[in-house]
Amino acid sequence: MAVIAQVLSPELALGPGLLTVCRLVADRYAGSLADVLQLAVPQRHARVEAQPSPAPLPPPGPPEPGGWRRYPHGPSFLQALARGDAPRAVWTALPGPQWPDELARAMAATLASGRGALAVMPDGRSAARVDAALTALLGAGRHALLTADSGPEERYRRWLAINRGAVRAVVGTRAAMFAPVHRLGLVAIWDDGDANHSERHAPQPHAREVLLLRSAHERTAFLLGGVSRTVEAAQLVDSRWALPLAAEREVARAAAPLVRTVGDEQLGRDGAARAARLPSLAWETARAGLRHGPVLVQVPRRGYVPRLACDRCRTPARCTRCQGPLQAPAADVALCCGWCGTGFPDWHCPECGGRRTRAQVVGAQRTAEELGRAFPEVPVLSSSGDHIRTTVPDRPALVVATPGAEPVAAGPGYAAALLLDGWALLSRPDLRAGEEALRRWLAAAALVRGQDVGGVVTVVAEPTLRPVQALVRWDPAGHAARELAERAELRFPPVSRMAAVSGPGAAVADLLDLLELPDTAEVLGPVPATDPRPGRGGRPGDAAAGAESRLAPPVAASAGAQEWQRALIRVRPGQGAALARALKSAQATRLTRRQGEPVWVRVDPPDIG
Repeated sequence: MAVIAQVLSPELALGPGLLTVCRLVADRYAGSLADVLQLAVPQRHARVEAQPSPAPLPPPGPPEPGGWRRYPHGPSFLQALARGDAPRAVWTALPGPQWPDELARAMAATLASGRGALAVMPDGRSAARVDAALTALLGAGRHALLTADSGPEERYRRWLAINRGAVRAVVGTRAAMFAPVHRLGLVAIWDDGDANHSERHAPQPHAREVLLLRSAHERTAFLLGGVSRTVEAAQLVDSRWALPLAAEREVARAAAPLVRTVGDEQLGRDGAARAARLPSLAWETARAGLRHGPVLVQVPRRGYVPRLACDRCRTPARCTRCQGPLQAPAADVALCCGWCGTGFPDWHCPECGGRRTRAQVVGAQRTAEELGRAFPEVPVLSSSGDHIRTTVPDRPALVVATPGAEPVAAGPGYAAALLLDGWALLSRPDLRAGEEALRRWLAAAALVRGQDVGGVVTVVAEPTLRPVQALVRWDPAGHAARELAERAELRFPPVSRMAAVSGPGAAVADLLDLLELPDTAEVLGPVPATDPRPGRGGRPGDAAAGAESRLAPPVAASAGAQEWQRALIRVRPGQGAALARALKSAQATRLTRRQGEPVWVRVDPPDIG
């Protein structure tokens, strides 16, 4: 036991309730309390602490239901929040621009009961939309926006106002899941399937799971919303822990755009699709939509030509240094590696010696170039990578965007949308490929006007596949329920609990030998895996990359290095805590012995292959 030498600040950085939640998070994810506290408590700025926070405002009156009238149980949900109850719901939001206002009204109803409200968003753009809706509904001074864009000092100033009780409504990105809201009455999360909700730093908790722990421990209301539905959300409904909150089928279909499909058979007969990359139906959709407003074009990959192959033998073009994929950054520019950046001005195929390449995948930049030639009288706007647009005006334009970077169109929304290269999303070697593809398609299609005012979406994907059918029927709940049933039969997450153990082969084997697992636990593997460390055979920054990087194929560890391996450990429902304890104990034993290389442990990994 050490003696406290100095008290740095009179501010109470962590109350007993939130400290308990941090312990619960550490236990669930086999991590240390110190790591969780680093996520929960921001860096201190002494100068800001000397400044007073504004006096808290009195609770507002209960809001009108507004857009919640479109849902059969929407008004009663708001009434329960305003009474001080703690309802729990999985909300399938209707497509269109109204959801920020509806979420703001749920938070306002909670404030009316004298309690606080917290909403966690996947990115700064969606947080800004809810921030604007709260300001329009309640005025300034009643809520705080916590995002990285505000800067460390301003962010700490807002955190202090929340911690002191001056502000009781908070909307923010992932880090806001630990916001110390006084008398917390509602926790909400939007689009829980977005990869941004998964923390990159140890112990890598997911915002949804943290808010579930806070809801249970602090006895708050819970609202999980989105235009799509994850399998985890379906499990909450299936277990009756939360109730579904959705519109009637007829209302949802009227609000959604008309969805048309282009499958492989149609592409084979389509001369335009062979000559260019867009099938005739997509051209017709774009041409008709441009008469009435902007048209959204979703492309799965950014860049110009991010994947190349030999034109003669079709062997993928790879870097000789790190085995990463070669790409063409622009027209008439030498090839380079998409991972390490090494240039290849004189590339030749190692299999057949050919020197010509062909595109395996076409990126957003090349797509925008092709559309610009096809529609020379229409402006082409791009939104991807480091240049993401927030909004576009309500006038004819082609907006080319990667998934998650789609700007919001002013007015009634996009007149039409093209969802290209559906195979690139559906063919990913991952358990969540279909769910993720549907989530991205729904997010883009929800920005399009409803079919009652002429909104049309064309998706280039095989129409018989389940995610495509769910998009056509606009049935995210049904798709999630079927996915959950199949995973239950196969004992896949979230029905079972799973952990991933990855590292050098010898270190993984050592950790597995130390584990004291439940008798019914299963160890799957180890198998060769991607080394995520820079220069070790994987893409630098993969562990911290955004949603687009998840489309990159895994590459084995580089030659000469110890093979990187990964093992999956699966336990039955109810044994997740035992699995986390076993992993934590084995990691502590290896650390105490100071032998072997580190092993990466992740409980509930988002991607299991």
